[in-house]
Amino acid sequence: MTTPIRLGTRRSALAQAQSGHVATALEKVTGRPVQLVPITSEGDTNRASLSEIGGQGIFATRLREALFSGECDFLVHSLKDLPTAIPAGLVIAATPEREDARDVVLTRDGIPLHALRSGSTVGTGAPRRIAQVRRRAPHAEVVDIRGNVDSRLARVASGELDAVILAAAGLSRLEADSPLRREELGLAEWPTAPGQGSLAVETTADAPAELLAALAALDHGPTRLAITVERAILEGLDAGCQAPMAAHAVVEGSSVRVRTVVYSAEGDRRIGLDVTEDLNGEYIRRNGSGNGADAADGAGPMHAARELGLTVARRLLDQGAADLVSREHLSS
Repeated sequence: MTTPIRLGTRRSALAQAQSGHVATALEKVTGRPVQLVPITSEGDTNRASLSEIGGQGIFATRLREALFSGECDFLVHSLKDLPTAIPAGLVIAATPEREDARDVVLTRDGIPLHALRSGSTVGTGAPRRIAQVRRRAPHAEVVDIRGNVDSRLARVASGELDAVILAAAGLSRLEADSPLRREELGLAEWPTAPGQGSLAVETTADAPAELLAALAALDHGPTRLAITVERAILEGLDAGCQAPMAAHAVVEGSSVRVRTVVYSAEGDRRIGLDVTEDLNGEYIRRNGSGNGADAADGAGPMHAARELGLTVARRLLDQGAADLVSREHLSS
């Protein structure tokens, strides 16, 4: 019997659904079974606000411990929950093609977010979404919530909340069927978190070559390029996963367009940039790379993507972004 490849995943329905998609894809590549290994993190058992218990990176810590200890062979993370600093000895072996990066508002009656009545309650625990709600629906009351997708939908269906905001990709991966009305929020006016809609497949740097090669087959180049820009902005701002900021990049040929916004906690102020660069040509040349030696050293579009993200972050900081990012959100 062929030994299964062990995939470490959180126990939530969403985590197991998205891990299941990766498992199926890897089974097709390798011809070997992939076994899900459910792992419980503190973030799954502690119901306090994420900002109180260490940010969204708390979900990754226990998973990585399991990987290092040999409980599993690789991990699948939601990229938007993953801190930008990757621990020594680990690698992001693949970033599968990104799904819908938008946020969705769910209500019982289909009233758009901006038209909610004064005093209406909107459930979300993300500082970025809280700031955006306060901009678009300043008369609504934001309720800090945790819990799985089903429990959040149930709080709207029961009348406890008037609306919740969720990631479109999560609803799609869960194939969630709900009578609630959906309002898709366009990325131009409602940009989302760096990496939203994307997955990170992580393993150890010294993993067997066969496993690294198989995981690499799941990688989607344009997605990796885009999220490299987005996460470099987050890194350059020195802001953790819980910062009230958004960044979304789109790759078109050799060019990448990135829209990024940093909000004040109350949403009353914002600083934004919309930048397009050619990563294979002019941008690389202007930054002194693109020759054969640089290519041999691993420079190229991915290097340029990271440099672009860091440059965007510096421009945001020059415009005062540091004053908007609350210090309480700078660790994740």
